[in-house]
Amino acid sequence: MVTGLSRERLKRIDTHFQEKYIDTGKLPGVLTLIARRGEIAHFSALGNMDLENNKPTTEDTIYRIYSMTKAITTVALMMLYEEGRFQLNDPVHKFLPEWENTEVWESGEHPNCKTRPQDRPMTIRDLLSHQSGLSYGFTDANAVDRAYQKFGWEEMASTPLDEWSKRLAEMPLLFSPGTAWHYSLATDLCGYLVQVLTDKSFDEFLSERIFQPLSMIDTAFDISDDKIERFAACYVPSPEAGIKLQDAAATSSYRKPTPFKSGGGGLISTATDYYRFLQMLANNGTFEGRRYLSRKTIELMTQNHLPDSKSVFDHAFITPEDDYRQGEGWGLGFAISLGQNKTQITGSKGQYSWGGAASTEYWIDPVEEIVVLFMTQLMPSGTYPLKRELQVLVNAAIDD
Repeated sequence: MVTGLSRERLKRIDTHFQEKYIDTGKLPGVLTLIARRGEIAHFSALGNMDLENNKPTTEDTIYRIYSMTKAITTVALMMLYEEGRFQLNDPVHKFLPEWENTEVWESGEHPNCKTRPQDRPMTIRDLLSHQSGLSYGFTDANAVDRAYQKFGWEEMASTPLDEWSKRLAEMPLLFSPGTAWHYSLATDLCGYLVQVLTDKSFDEFLSERIFQPLSMIDTAFDISDDKIERFAACYVPSPEAGIKLQDAAATSSYRKPTPFKSGGGGLISTATDYYRFLQMLANNGTFEGRRYLSRKTIELMTQNHLPDSKSVFDHAFITPEDDYRQGEGWGLGFAISLGQNKTQITGSKGQYSWGGAASTEYWIDPVEEIVVLFMTQLMPSGTYPLKRELQVLVNAAIDD
Protein backbone atom coordinates (compact mmCIF):
# COMPACT_ATOMS: atom_id res chain seq x y z
CA MET A 1 0.00 0.00 0.00
CA VAL A 2 1.42 3.38 -1.05
CA THR A 3 0.20 6.54 0.72
CA GLY A 4 -3.09 4.86 1.60
CA LEU A 5 -3.69 3.56 -1.92
CA SER A 6 -3.87 -0.17 -2.66
CA ARG A 7 -1.29 -1.31 -5.21
CA GLU A 8 -3.50 -4.19 -6.29
CA ARG A 9 -6.49 -1.93 -6.89
CA LEU A 10 -4.40 0.63 -8.75
CA LYS A 11 -3.44 -2.15 -11.18
CA ARG A 12 -7.11 -2.31 -12.21
CA ILE A 13 -6.62 1.08 -13.92
CA ASP A 14 -4.11 -0.26 -16.44
CA THR A 15 -6.15 -3.40 -17.05
CA HIS A 16 -9.30 -1.37 -17.64
CA PHE A 17 -7.83 1.05 -20.16
CA GLN A 18 -5.71 -1.58 -21.90
CA GLU A 19 -8.56 -4.01 -22.44
CA LYS A 20 -11.48 -1.62 -22.99
CA TYR A 21 -9.81 1.13 -25.03
CA ILE A 22 -6.36 0.25 -26.37
CA ASP A 23 -6.85 -3.40 -27.35
CA THR A 24 -10.15 -2.49 -29.03
CA GLY A 25 -8.57 0.35 -31.03
CA LYS A 26 -10.60 3.12 -29.39
CA LEU A 27 -7.50 4.91 -28.03
CA PRO A 28 -3.89 4.87 -29.28
CA GLY A 29 -2.45 4.81 -25.77
CA VAL A 30 -2.83 6.39 -22.35
CA LEU A 31 -0.63 7.73 -19.60
CA THR A 32 -1.95 7.88 -16.02
CA LEU A 33 -0.32 9.59 -13.04
CA ILE A 34 -1.82 9.38 -9.54
CA ALA A 35 -0.30 11.02 -6.48
CA ARG A 36 -1.40 11.24 -2.87
CA ARG A 37 0.00 13.55 -0.22
CA GLY A 38 2.70 14.64 -2.64
CA GLU A 39 3.95 11.14 -3.44
CA ILE A 40 3.42 9.53 -6.85
CA ALA A 41 1.65 6.21 -6.27
CA HIS A 42 0.95 5.18 -9.87
CA PHE A 43 2.58 6.28 -13.12
CA SER A 44 1.94 4.07 -16.13
CA ALA A 45 2.35 4.39 -19.88
CA LEU A 46 0.28 2.10 -22.11
CA GLY A 47 -0.12 1.62 -25.85
CA ASN A 48 1.31 3.99 -28.43
CA MET A 49 1.83 7.73 -28.72
CA ASP A 50 2.07 7.37 -32.52
CA LEU A 51 0.42 4.38 -34.19
CA GLU A 52 1.66 5.12 -37.72
CA ASN A 53 5.29 5.10 -36.58
CA ASN A 54 4.84 2.41 -33.92
CA LYS A 55 6.11 4.65 -31.11
CA PRO A 56 5.16 3.47 -27.62
CA THR A 57 3.79 5.86 -25.02
CA THR A 58 6.56 6.97 -22.63
CA GLU A 59 6.53 8.91 -19.40
CA ASP A 60 8.00 11.93 -21.20
CA THR A 61 5.57 11.93 -24.15
CA ILE A 62 4.49 15.46 -25.07
CA TYR A 63 0.74 16.06 -25.45
CA ARG A 64 -1.59 18.76 -26.73
CA ILE A 65 -3.30 19.75 -23.48
CA TYR A 66 -5.74 22.24 -25.04
CA SER A 67 -8.12 23.53 -22.32
CA MET A 68 -5.89 22.31 -19.50
CA THR A 69 -4.04 25.51 -20.48
CA LYS A 70 -6.86 27.40 -18.73
CA ALA A 71 -5.69 26.48 -15.23
CA ILE A 72 -2.21 27.80 -15.98
CA THR A 73 -3.59 31.07 -17.41
CA THR A 74 -5.83 31.48 -14.37
CA VAL A 75 -2.90 31.01 -11.99
CA ALA A 76 -0.90 33.60 -13.94
CA LEU A 77 -3.71 36.15 -13.67
CA MET A 78 -4.29 35.42 -9.98
CA MET A 79 -0.59 36.01 -9.29
CA LEU A 80 -1.21 39.56 -10.51
CA TYR A 81 -4.36 39.73 -8.37
CA GLU A 82 -2.18 39.00 -5.33
CA GLU A 83 0.08 41.90 -6.35
CA GLY A 84 -2.88 44.30 -6.25
CA ARG A 85 -2.90 44.87 -10.02
CA PHE A 86 -6.70 44.48 -10.24
CA GLN A 87 -9.81 43.47 -8.32
CA LEU A 88 -12.16 40.71 -9.43
CA ASN A 89 -15.06 43.14 -9.77
CA ASP A 90 -13.07 45.53 -11.96
CA PRO A 91 -14.69 45.97 -15.37
CA VAL A 92 -12.66 44.45 -18.18
CA HIS A 93 -12.76 47.76 -20.07
CA LYS A 94 -10.73 49.38 -17.27
CA PHE A 95 -7.72 47.60 -18.78
CA LEU A 96 -9.02 46.78 -22.27
CA PRO A 97 -10.94 49.88 -23.42
CA GLU A 98 -12.30 48.17 -26.55
CA TRP A 99 -14.73 46.21 -24.34
CA GLU A 100 -16.56 49.22 -22.86
CA ASN A 101 -19.35 49.41 -25.43
CA THR A 102 -19.78 45.79 -26.52
CA GLU A 103 -23.52 45.10 -26.69
CA VAL A 104 -25.71 42.03 -26.21
CA TRP A 105 -27.26 40.20 -29.15
CA GLU A 106 -31.05 40.24 -29.48
CA SER A 107 -31.88 39.18 -33.05
CA GLY A 108 -30.54 38.97 -36.58
CA GLU A 109 -27.13 38.14 -38.00
CA HIS A 110 -23.90 40.02 -37.26
CA PRO A 111 -22.95 42.66 -38.38
CA ASN A 112 -26.56 43.66 -39.06
CA CYS A 113 -28.06 42.26 -35.87
CA LYS A 114 -30.19 44.01 -33.29
CA THR A 115 -28.39 44.52 -29.96
CA ARG A 116 -28.94 46.12 -26.57
CA PRO A 117 -26.61 47.52 -23.88
CA GLN A 118 -25.21 45.22 -21.20
CA ASP A 119 -27.09 45.17 -17.89
CA ARG A 120 -23.72 45.82 -16.27
CA PRO A 121 -20.11 45.82 -17.49
CA MET A 122 -18.23 42.56 -17.92
CA THR A 123 -15.87 41.99 -14.95
CA ILE A 124 -12.68 40.01 -14.61
CA ARG A 125 -14.52 37.50 -12.40
CA ASP A 126 -17.01 37.03 -15.23
CA LEU A 127 -14.11 36.01 -17.47
CA LEU A 128 -12.61 33.62 -14.92
CA SER A 129 -15.97 31.96 -14.16
CA HIS A 130 -17.27 31.83 -17.76
CA GLN A 131 -20.12 34.23 -17.04
CA SER A 132 -18.85 36.87 -19.49
CA GLY A 133 -21.33 36.51 -22.35
CA LEU A 134 -18.56 35.36 -24.71
CA SER A 135 -18.82 32.14 -26.71
CA TYR A 136 -16.49 29.81 -28.63
CA GLY A 137 -18.00 29.53 -32.09
CA PHE A 138 -17.96 25.72 -31.98
CA THR A 139 -21.46 25.41 -33.48
CA ASP A 140 -23.81 27.42 -35.66
CA ALA A 141 -26.63 27.22 -33.11
CA ASN A 142 -26.85 30.99 -32.72
CA ALA A 143 -25.89 34.20 -34.52
CA VAL A 144 -23.05 34.99 -32.11
CA ASP A 145 -21.31 31.67 -32.77
CA ARG A 146 -21.79 32.14 -36.49
CA ALA A 147 -20.12 35.55 -36.20
CA TYR A 148 -17.17 33.91 -34.42
CA GLN A 149 -16.91 31.35 -37.22
CA LYS A 150 -16.52 34.13 -39.77
CA PHE A 151 -13.46 35.24 -37.77
CA GLY A 152 -12.14 31.69 -38.09
CA TRP A 153 -9.61 29.67 -36.08
CA GLU A 154 -6.96 29.84 -38.78
CA GLU A 155 -7.22 33.62 -38.91
CA MET A 156 -7.05 33.78 -35.10
CA ALA A 157 -3.80 31.82 -35.11
CA SER A 158 -2.14 34.53 -37.20
CA THR A 159 -3.56 37.41 -35.13
CA PRO A 160 -1.65 38.96 -32.18
CA LEU A 161 -3.60 39.12 -28.92
CA ASP A 162 -4.15 42.89 -29.03
CA GLU A 163 -5.68 42.80 -32.53
CA TRP A 164 -7.69 39.68 -31.66
CA SER A 165 -9.23 41.38 -28.60
CA LYS A 166 -10.33 44.37 -30.66
CA ARG A 167 -11.89 42.11 -33.30
CA LEU A 168 -13.72 40.04 -30.72
CA ALA A 169 -15.05 43.13 -28.91
CA GLU A 170 -16.80 44.18 -32.12
CA MET A 171 -19.01 41.10 -31.96
CA PRO A 172 -22.10 41.03 -29.74
CA LEU A 173 -22.24 39.14 -26.45
CA LEU A 174 -24.42 36.06 -26.21
CA PHE A 175 -25.96 37.33 -22.95
CA SER A 176 -25.44 40.11 -20.43
CA PRO A 177 -22.44 39.39 -18.16
CA GLY A 178 -23.23 37.52 -14.96
CA THR A 179 -26.65 36.27 -16.05
CA ALA A 180 -25.58 32.81 -17.29
CA TRP A 181 -22.67 30.38 -17.64
CA HIS A 182 -21.25 29.56 -21.05
CA TYR A 183 -17.87 28.00 -21.85
CA SER A 184 -15.98 30.42 -24.03
CA LEU A 185 -12.91 32.31 -25.19
CA ALA A 186 -12.94 34.17 -21.86
CA THR A 187 -9.71 32.56 -20.66
CA ASP A 188 -7.94 33.63 -23.83
CA LEU A 189 -8.92 37.17 -22.90
CA CYS A 190 -7.45 36.52 -19.43
CA GLY A 191 -4.16 35.71 -21.15
CA TYR A 192 -4.25 39.04 -22.93
CA LEU A 193 -4.99 40.75 -19.59
CA VAL A 194 -1.79 39.23 -18.21
CA GLN A 195 0.08 40.79 -21.11
CA VAL A 196 -1.48 44.23 -20.63
CA LEU A 197 -1.07 44.27 -16.84
CA THR A 198 2.62 43.32 -16.99
CA ASP A 199 3.75 44.92 -20.25
CA LYS A 200 5.30 41.55 -21.12
CA SER A 201 4.24 39.05 -23.73
CA PHE A 202 1.93 36.41 -22.31
CA ASP A 203 4.27 33.54 -23.09
CA GLU A 204 7.21 35.40 -21.56
CA PHE A 205 5.31 35.89 -18.30
CA LEU A 206 4.33 32.21 -18.15
CA SER A 207 7.93 31.18 -18.73
CA GLU A 208 9.38 33.51 -16.08
CA ARG A 209 6.78 33.07 -13.34
CA ILE A 210 5.51 29.50 -13.78
CA PHE A 211 7.38 27.25 -16.23
CA GLN A 212 10.98 28.01 -15.27
CA PRO A 213 10.47 28.05 -11.47
CA LEU A 214 8.43 24.82 -11.59
CA SER A 215 10.93 23.18 -13.99
CA MET A 216 8.18 22.63 -16.56
CA ILE A 217 10.81 22.14 -19.22
CA ASP A 218 8.53 20.70 -21.93
CA THR A 219 5.56 23.08 -21.63
CA ALA A 220 5.21 25.62 -24.44
CA PHE A 221 2.98 26.97 -27.20
CA ASP A 222 4.94 25.13 -29.91
CA ILE A 223 7.16 22.07 -30.29
CA SER A 224 10.86 22.49 -30.99
CA ASP A 225 12.71 20.23 -33.45
CA ASP A 226 14.75 18.56 -30.72
CA LYS A 227 11.53 17.36 -29.00
CA ILE A 228 9.50 16.30 -32.03
CA GLU A 229 10.30 12.61 -31.49
CA ARG A 230 8.43 12.77 -28.17
CA PHE A 231 5.37 14.58 -29.57
CA ALA A 232 2.26 12.38 -29.71
CA ALA A 233 0.06 12.07 -32.76
CA CYS A 234 -3.60 13.03 -32.34
CA TYR A 235 -6.59 10.97 -33.49
CA VAL A 236 -10.33 11.08 -34.09
CA PRO A 237 -12.88 8.23 -33.99
CA SER A 238 -13.38 6.34 -37.24
CA PRO A 239 -16.25 3.94 -37.94
CA GLU A 240 -13.99 1.98 -40.30
CA ALA A 241 -10.83 1.63 -38.19
CA GLY A 242 -11.63 2.63 -34.61
CA ILE A 243 -9.52 5.76 -34.84
CA LYS A 244 -7.77 7.66 -37.62
CA LEU A 245 -4.98 10.21 -37.64
CA GLN A 246 -6.07 13.82 -37.10
CA ASP A 247 -2.72 15.59 -36.53
CA ALA A 248 0.66 13.98 -37.17
CA ALA A 249 3.61 15.13 -35.07
CA ALA A 250 5.84 15.79 -38.06
CA THR A 251 3.38 18.07 -39.86
CA SER A 252 1.53 19.53 -36.89
CA SER A 253 0.73 23.25 -36.74
CA TYR A 254 2.47 23.20 -33.34
CA ARG A 255 5.80 23.04 -35.17
CA LYS A 256 5.44 26.67 -36.21
CA PRO A 257 5.12 29.49 -33.61
CA THR A 258 2.01 31.65 -34.04
CA PRO A 259 1.27 35.23 -32.89
CA PHE A 260 -1.92 34.12 -31.09
CA LYS A 261 -0.88 32.64 -27.75
CA SER A 262 -4.06 30.94 -26.61
CA GLY A 263 -4.50 31.11 -22.85
CA GLY A 264 -7.58 28.98 -23.27
CA GLY A 265 -6.08 26.08 -25.16
CA GLY A 266 -2.69 26.61 -26.77
CA LEU A 267 -0.16 24.70 -24.67
CA ILE A 268 1.59 21.37 -25.04
CA SER A 269 3.03 19.61 -22.00
CA THR A 270 4.12 16.33 -20.42
CA ALA A 271 2.56 14.46 -17.52
CA THR A 272 5.57 15.25 -15.32
CA ASP A 273 5.45 18.96 -16.10
CA TYR A 274 1.73 19.29 -15.55
CA TYR A 275 1.85 17.20 -12.39
CA ARG A 276 4.32 19.64 -10.84
CA PHE A 277 1.87 22.44 -11.58
CA LEU A 278 -1.07 20.50 -10.12
CA GLN A 279 0.87 19.49 -7.01
CA MET A 280 1.68 23.15 -6.41
CA LEU A 281 -2.07 23.85 -6.33
CA ALA A 282 -2.73 20.81 -4.14
CA ASN A 283 -0.03 22.09 -1.74
CA ASN A 284 -2.03 25.34 -1.35
CA GLY A 285 0.31 27.28 -3.61
CA THR A 286 3.78 25.96 -2.78
CA PHE A 287 6.14 23.50 -4.43
CA GLU A 288 9.67 22.52 -3.44
CA GLY A 289 10.00 25.42 -1.03
CA ARG A 290 8.72 28.17 -3.32
CA ARG A 291 5.35 29.90 -3.01
CA TYR A 292 3.39 30.74 -6.15
CA LEU A 293 -0.03 31.63 -4.70
CA SER A 294 -1.33 32.01 -1.18
CA ARG A 295 -3.60 29.46 0.44
CA LYS A 296 -6.37 32.07 0.66
CA THR A 297 -6.18 32.78 -3.07
CA ILE A 298 -6.54 29.09 -3.90
CA GLU A 299 -9.48 28.89 -1.48
CA LEU A 300 -11.08 31.74 -3.43
CA MET A 301 -10.37 30.10 -6.79
CA THR A 302 -11.86 26.75 -5.76
CA GLN A 303 -15.20 28.04 -4.45
CA ASN A 304 -18.32 27.83 -6.60
CA HIS A 305 -18.72 31.32 -8.07
CA LEU A 306 -22.07 30.74 -9.75
CA PRO A 307 -24.97 32.69 -8.16
CA ASP A 308 -27.00 31.05 -5.39
CA SER A 309 -24.60 28.07 -5.46
CA LYS A 310 -26.09 26.94 -8.75
CA SER A 311 -24.65 24.14 -10.83
CA VAL A 312 -23.28 24.67 -14.31
CA PHE A 313 -26.29 22.70 -15.56
CA ASP A 314 -28.77 25.09 -13.91
CA HIS A 315 -26.94 28.32 -14.78
CA ALA A 316 -25.92 27.42 -18.34
CA PHE A 317 -27.10 29.60 -21.22
CA ILE A 318 -27.47 26.40 -23.26
CA THR A 319 -28.38 23.33 -21.19
CA PRO A 320 -25.45 20.88 -21.31
CA GLU A 321 -26.02 17.45 -22.80
CA ASP A 322 -24.07 15.92 -19.90
CA ASP A 323 -26.37 15.34 -16.91
CA TYR A 324 -23.39 15.08 -14.57
CA ARG A 325 -22.93 18.86 -14.92
CA GLN A 326 -25.78 19.01 -12.42
CA GLY A 327 -23.15 18.07 -9.86
CA GLU A 328 -20.60 20.72 -10.85
CA GLY A 329 -20.31 24.41 -10.11
CA TRP A 330 -17.59 26.67 -11.46
CA GLY A 331 -14.80 28.48 -9.65
CA LEU A 332 -12.08 30.72 -11.03
CA GLY A 333 -10.60 28.43 -13.65
CA PHE A 334 -12.00 25.05 -12.62
CA ALA A 335 -15.13 22.92 -12.44
CA ILE A 336 -16.03 22.41 -8.77
CA SER A 337 -17.70 19.25 -7.44
CA LEU A 338 -20.88 19.94 -5.46
CA GLY A 339 -20.78 16.52 -3.80
CA GLN A 340 -21.10 12.80 -4.53
CA ASN A 341 -24.87 12.80 -4.27
CA LYS A 342 -25.06 15.39 -7.06
CA THR A 343 -22.27 14.13 -9.32
CA GLN A 344 -23.50 10.53 -8.84
CA ILE A 345 -19.91 9.33 -8.67
CA THR A 346 -17.40 8.64 -5.90
CA GLY A 347 -15.33 11.69 -5.01
CA SER A 348 -15.23 14.62 -2.63
CA LYS A 349 -17.17 17.85 -2.41
CA GLY A 350 -14.83 20.64 -3.45
CA GLN A 351 -12.79 18.52 -5.86
CA TYR A 352 -11.68 20.73 -8.74
CA SER A 353 -10.91 19.65 -12.27
CA TRP A 354 -11.04 20.14 -16.01
CA GLY A 355 -9.72 18.57 -19.19
CA GLY A 356 -8.65 19.20 -22.76
CA ALA A 357 -10.21 18.77 -26.18
CA ALA A 358 -8.03 15.72 -26.95
CA SER A 359 -9.47 13.79 -23.96
CA THR A 360 -6.79 14.72 -21.41
CA GLU A 361 -8.12 15.09 -17.85
CA TYR A 362 -7.00 16.15 -14.37
CA TRP A 363 -8.47 16.62 -10.93
CA ILE A 364 -7.37 17.58 -7.45
CA ASP A 365 -9.23 16.16 -4.44
CA PRO A 366 -8.28 18.35 -1.44
CA VAL A 367 -10.10 16.11 1.04
CA GLU A 368 -8.27 12.93 0.08
CA GLU A 369 -5.10 14.85 -0.95
CA ILE A 370 -5.12 13.14 -4.33
CA VAL A 371 -3.89 14.50 -7.68
CA VAL A 372 -4.84 12.62 -10.84
CA LEU A 373 -3.63 13.26 -14.40
CA PHE A 374 -4.74 11.35 -17.49
CA MET A 375 -3.16 11.82 -20.92
CA THR A 376 -4.20 10.56 -24.33
CA GLN A 377 -4.87 12.17 -27.74
CA LEU A 378 -8.39 11.64 -29.07
CA MET A 379 -10.57 14.42 -30.43
CA PRO A 380 -13.15 15.37 -29.28
CA SER A 381 -13.24 15.09 -25.51
CA GLY A 382 -16.33 13.33 -24.22
CA THR A 383 -16.17 10.64 -26.91
CA TYR A 384 -15.91 8.16 -24.04
CA PRO A 385 -16.58 8.61 -20.27
CA LEU A 386 -12.87 8.34 -19.48
CA LYS A 387 -12.76 10.65 -16.47
CA ARG A 388 -15.80 9.13 -14.78
CA GLU A 389 -14.45 5.63 -15.20
CA LEU A 390 -11.00 6.64 -13.96
CA GLN A 391 -12.46 8.47 -10.97
CA VAL A 392 -14.30 5.33 -9.84
CA LEU A 393 -11.12 3.25 -10.19
CA VAL A 394 -8.95 5.77 -8.32
CA ASN A 395 -11.36 6.18 -5.41
CA ALA A 396 -11.80 2.42 -5.19
CA ALA A 397 -8.06 2.18 -4.49
CA ILE A 398 -8.26 4.32 -1.33
CA ASP A 399 -7.37 1.95 1.52
CA ASP A 400 -7.09 3.93 4.74
